[in-house]
Amino acid sequence: MLDLLIKTIAQILYKKQKKWSSKPVETQEKVFRSLIKTLAQTKFGKDHKIDPNDNYAAFKSKIKISDYEGMKSYFDRTANGEENVLWRGVPIYLAKTSGTTSGSKFVPITKDSIGNHMNSARNALVNYIANTGNSSFLKGKVMFLSGSPVLEKKAGIPTGRLSGIVNHHVPKYLKNNQMPSWEINCIEDWETKVKEVAKETLSKDMRLISGIPPWVQMYFDRITKETGKKIKDVFPNFSVMVYGGVNYEPYKAKLEESIGKPIDGVEVFPASEGFFAYQYKPNQKGLLLLLNEGIFYEFIPADNYFDDNPPRLSIKDVELNVNYALIINSNAGLWAYSIGDTIKFISKDPYQVLVTGRIKHFISAFGEHVIGEEVDRAIQKLVSKYALQVTEFTVAPQVNPEHGLPYHEWLIEGEMPKERKDDFMLELNQKMCEQNSYYKDLIEGSVLKGLQVVWLPQGSFTKYMKSIGKLGGQNKVPRLANDRKIADCLISNRIT
Repeated sequence: MLDLLIKTIAQILYKKQKKWSSKPVETQEKVFRSLIKTLAQTKFGKDHKIDPNDNYAAFKSKIKISDYEGMKSYFDRTANGEENVLWRGVPIYLAKTSGTTSGSKFVPITKDSIGNHMNSARNALVNYIANTGNSSFLKGKVMFLSGSPVLEKKAGIPTGRLSGIVNHHVPKYLKNNQMPSWEINCIEDWETKVKEVAKETLSKDMRLISGIPPWVQMYFDRITKETGKKIKDVFPNFSVMVYGGVNYEPYKAKLEESIGKPIDGVEVFPASEGFFAYQYKPNQKGLLLLLNEGIFYEFIPADNYFDDNPPRLSIKDVELNVNYALIINSNAGLWAYSIGDTIKFISKDPYQVLVTGRIKHFISAFGEHVIGEEVDRAIQKLVSKYALQVTEFTVAPQVNPEHGLPYHEWLIEGEMPKERKDDFMLELNQKMCEQNSYYKDLIEGSVLKGLQVVWLPQGSFTKYMKSIGKLGGQNKVPRLANDRKIADCLISNRIT
């Protein structure tokens, strides 16, 4: 009876999804009209002379693209408890996340925006159930590898990591089956937490596991260390993994090897600023952009992002297979806000995206402008051929080598037979030439020599993340950088 009820509800919600996704422009226009009316009543809106009847063109002329640093004075006022600054009232939470130049960031979550986070997470699973008919994971234990749910108070506003905040809103139908327990979830030290989570879940009927791929792998490694078994033999009913935050493909081979069988995956695209998309069809690439969840999206062609006056497009003007910087306006009080991620559309019926990288994470030491999507795709093409099991990797330029031409240096934590390493490196370089014509020209013009690979032992990235205080939770290793800060640290602290 419960199974039938769940599937019935899933179909009802799935039909609603079909309805709004079939009218994308109209859906976004409704969101815009609702947002602009509230924005006009806020202090930020009044400072920018927003009229509740402004259209999108007027809005763009009054509010320029910004990021956290650009809006920091308003965020500070909000975090200090001032009312009606960016949205009506005060936030119900502040999501604490790492900043760039000003330490921690405190992103507001409002009474109106919390539903975006919770409804979207629910609907990701609803969409999966509606497409597969599999709801059996709800009969067993489900786990969300997340930050601590213990929240501090800042000007009376509960404050913590988004994943910890979300823990306070897990629906009742999942609460009884949720793992880990509250006590263990409150452990701050990630290594200790993973050990305790593994110990607590060994005897449980785990059916769904959610988290950022490298941290899920860390959990799987611990389970295997404790039991000597594949995950499928420890958790025979484990059938669904929910993941996001990084491209899954480079981690897929090692995760599936640890599990011992292929399982269904549900990819999601959440952030402290909002929940933006989830996988539209099982076993297919493409995340459904959530156009009805209180967020009005804008898109800047990534190639023009750093221009003085870059073009800003709404959903009706985007093109397929173009990299865009994602800009949001939301009922959390974020306005013309650059979240730092880049996406590209692979479908307009409905609007589906791929996350392609970070707008500020690239290598262009010589004008090559290599982006995250290109390095992910290059290594992905060789994973199967070389039976490569990647735990983590990052790429950096080596501008001043001791000998010879400069090059791109790949630091890979993974396993590769010694006799195949040179072939792998040459072929990886060829795949990068195929991905990026500027890079190819620099190689052929003898400005750069072919990429070099540094193989790192197991645990190297964990040690690095721990050393900078970002082990676990929502923290991710940047896929690439235009400097050598991460690369040099990894090499100097190499585990032997």
